[in-house]
Amino acid sequence: MNGDSSRLVLWDIDLTLVDLHGLGGDWYAEALATVADVAMRDVPSFPGRTERAITLEILDAHGLEPSEEIIRRIWRELVVISTRALPTLTERGRALPGAAAALTELAGRDHVVQSLVTGNLPEIARHKLTAFGLNEHIDFALGGYGSLSAHRPDLVTHAAELATAKHGTTFKPGSVVVVGDTPHDIDAALQHGALAVGVATGRYTEGQLREAGAHAVLGDLSDTGAVLAALLPAQRVGSSGEVPRHAR
Repeated sequence: MNGDSSRLVLWDIDLTLVDLHGLGGDWYAEALATVADVAMRDVPSFPGRTERAITLEILDAHGLEPSEEIIRRIWRELVVISTRALPTLTERGRALPGAAAALTELAGRDHVVQSLVTGNLPEIARHKLTAFGLNEHIDFALGGYGSLSAHRPDLVTHAAELATAKHGTTFKPGSVVVVGDTPHDIDAALQHGALAVGVATGRYTEGQLREAGAHAVLGDLSDTGAVLAALLPAQRVGSSGEVPRHAR
């Protein structure tokens, strides 16, 4: 892989590639009841946040000590629930328009590596994409997942480090693209010095994503040509490897 032209595209999942709205709250309620025998009263905000951040908030809101042991127990139960639900996920949601075409088109380019920066646990990320046939072109081994940190920018750095180690080429910040539907995704990209591409298929408008600092914003992924233009812009990166400010 040519380090000068290589590009690492890191996709968010929920409300970027698939819509499974409301599923997270249902699964957490079930996991909390199973692990701690507690009925979930307060449902936190999920979009753009990591599994670790969400779990910590839920435990605190329900008066439970946020030990690593109980965090891991809840995560194991979430994976059990997700595995059981896998055959019926298509009944609960849908792949978003253009997602499959965008992933396929990027996969046809030798200089592009595709992975994930998602708040989901690794197993749940795989289940969600597999259910809708969106798993084929994603290198799951390189992903930044929500179990890693409550701080989403950490996930971008982690994914870039894994990709660099695997491919033997340095993915400088300016060659990394983060695609997501929330200001959290945009902030994670900007803190890494990466290209931030917003997709207004979630709770945030195109204007809100631009205000958050996105370099490019798409209404959705249905126009494959527009997606490619946003994710693979013909621009030079600065000496620091970051996307130049004039591109922002």
